[in-house]
Amino acid sequence: MRYRKLEVLNMTANTLIYRQQIMAADPHAISRIVKSSGFFSTEEITLARELAEEKLDQGNASSYQFLFAEDEDSVLGYTCFGLIPATSGSYDLYWIAVDEQFRSRGLGKELMQKTQHIIRGIGGRLIYVETSSRDQYKPTHGFYESCGYQKEAFLKDFYAAGDSKIIYVKTL
Repeated sequence: MRYRKLEVLNMTANTLIYRQQIMAADPHAISRIVKSSGFFSTEEITLARELAEEKLDQGNASSYQFLFAEDEDSVLGYTCFGLIPATSGSYDLYWIAVDEQFRSRGLGKELMQKTQHIIRGIGGRLIYVETSSRDQYKPTHGFYESCGYQKEAFLKDFYAAGDSKIIYVKTL
């Protein structure tokens, strides 16, 4: 199922539009949104942008898929996901990010629900997400758990000493 300009979520005075097709301005919007969190390094911000640029360059040949939430002025949040190669219905959720000004209003959960719906609709059965174990990510852990994700693995010191990787999974 494709989300077009018919899907809306009312956030105060703004009406949101959801779309899957990527546009030329999206890499810049992604950089802005990811940077606004204050969590990510310059390298991570660059990586988030590069995934969108790959999708623009390669089109359907790219395995990355996106869902954007926007109002009449700009993109407010997005997800990036894709089928894990050599699996049958297992997907990675690479990014879910909401502009800092619009957090805690339900947009992240709405993006997650719509992304899960898209993945289920294309034959997805499992979604994996990974995150850091650092204390600053405790709200992220809580968010995934509130969306029904379960801790599946803990890889000690994966990113750096004292910075482990937590992998969450959800069965659709």
